[in-house]
Amino acid sequence: MLKELLIKNFAIIDDLNIHFEDGLTILSGETGAGKSIIINAVNLLLGSRASAKMIRDGYDTAELSAFFDVPKASAAAAIMAENGYDPEDGLLVRRIIAGNDRHRIYINDRMATMQMLATITADLASISGQHAHQGLLREETHLAILDRFGGLLPQVGQVTELYGKVAPLSQKLQALKEKKANQEKEMDLLRYQTAEIAHADILPGEDDSLEKERLRLKHAAFLHESVFSALEALHGADGAILEQLGEVRKNLEKAANLDDGLMTGAQGLSDHIFGLEDLTETLRSYLGTLDTETERLDSVEARLDLINKLKRKYGGSLEALFMRRDAIDAELSGIATIDDDIKRAEAQLQNDYNQLADLGRRLSEERKRVAANFAESVEKELDSLKMAGTRFGVHFFCAPCNTNTSPWLCVDGNLLTATGIDQAAFMIAPNVGESLKPLASIASGGELSRVVLALKAILAETEAVGTVIFDEVDAGIGGAVADVVGRKLKTLSKKHQLICITHLPQIARFGGYHYYIEKQVKNGRTTTAIKPMDQEERIKEIARMLGGEKITRTALEHARTLMTS
Repeated sequence: MLKELLIKNFAIIDDLNIHFEDGLTILSGETGAGKSIIINAVNLLLGSRASAKMIRDGYDTAELSAFFDVPKASAAAAIMAENGYDPEDGLLVRRIIAGNDRHRIYINDRMATMQMLATITADLASISGQHAHQGLLREETHLAILDRFGGLLPQVGQVTELYGKVAPLSQKLQALKEKKANQEKEMDLLRYQTAEIAHADILPGEDDSLEKERLRLKHAAFLHESVFSALEALHGADGAILEQLGEVRKNLEKAANLDDGLMTGAQGLSDHIFGLEDLTETLRSYLGTLDTETERLDSVEARLDLINKLKRKYGGSLEALFMRRDAIDAELSGIATIDDDIKRAEAQLQNDYNQLADLGRRLSEERKRVAANFAESVEKELDSLKMAGTRFGVHFFCAPCNTNTSPWLCVDGNLLTATGIDQAAFMIAPNVGESLKPLASIASGGELSRVVLALKAILAETEAVGTVIFDEVDAGIGGAVADVVGRKLKTLSKKHQLICITHLPQIARFGGYHYYIEKQVKNGRTTTAIKPMDQEERIKEIARMLGGEKITRTALEHARTLMTS
């Protein structure tokens, strides 16, 4: 139940605070006073989208908040508990609408998402206004209304759950069969690819080592000349470096015999000579390994060409090539077991489909049974709302399957969806002697308002919504019909908290609480104000609604009579 509503800097509203109670609350006032703005604010607090255009001129943000009592056994309480909120604390929703469109939502002072807000408030409140009327004209909503009336939502849930298994499984089976149809062609390609990679017998890192060898072979003559020249300079030629250093060492060693201070230098030179001799041996060995034959270079380049070709074909690197090889092996293993996969999928699909088809047929039969009771109930409610003689019915039809439809999504030639095989359309004949026609093509504004109210009355026993806001429930009606509508709202308010915006005194008089909404000019700016009215103020407001701006004694007496009758 909605307990409190706060609106700040929203449209023409400066600062508004409204407290609500159980039963029927009436909101009235002149046209344009801001009643629709209040409805928009509630819509936003229930999860509709916000826009910076809604902010009052001169302000950067608008703020809306609402506090709801949450019944312990309600869906909202369960959702709150699942998400770490304590439903016993109630539900405080706050929305801040920012000029930069970076709006924020808070639930019990914690930042939340739009999806979370809409999920929690789904069963707390609903607004029945022009959108409800328009929604009633959309045939896709009719089946859901009928299911709710008949208590068929659990069966619909079972159908939806099974459909959620059958639809993707049928797609998987189709994919497996298509894969099997292309199996031989696919296996030939995979076998060729794996044989091509295997035949190359490439080792990890082989491309890098071959590149180095190719570079060495390509420049073998230069390498040979450079190393041979170094050997000649170190050891082979007359007056070679090692020969000269040997003479220097002999002289230093003789000098060291005379002065042991030279011993360190002589020893160091001796070590360097040994190092150069080792280097000489290393260079001689290198010359022995240097291959200058063009046949080996041709062989290395041919091997590199093969490896680079396979790298380009299978991913650009040896790592990618090896990964593709492993993936091919896995695909070949998977194809080898495709027949088993098809058998398992068909068995599971057949079992789920049989259950789904059976549930779909039984649900369809239940809907037809429920439809007769539903139509009778609607006609009875419409009779009480001054639409005597109106006939109401539910027309069922199915979408036929075509050649492209999966056989697993067909039942007796009818397309199967997440809600079963049925589609439904409400039919009405408001005048005696006329045939039933679709609701959207025949109902006037006043008739549609009463059909909406009749449905709300019928669904009151099964609808979980605690608060219902009626906007323009009086569209197209007046006089005795308005009185009947008012009584119906009063009856409904025993099961739901009702908030009703109305211009009709015949409806307003049934309210347990009455607020007057008006525009005021303060400090040169227009703003909306709201005030609760006591009994005498209500009589004056009813009189205004009866007779216009000038309230006469006759209008007051009439209003007093209405309020006490």
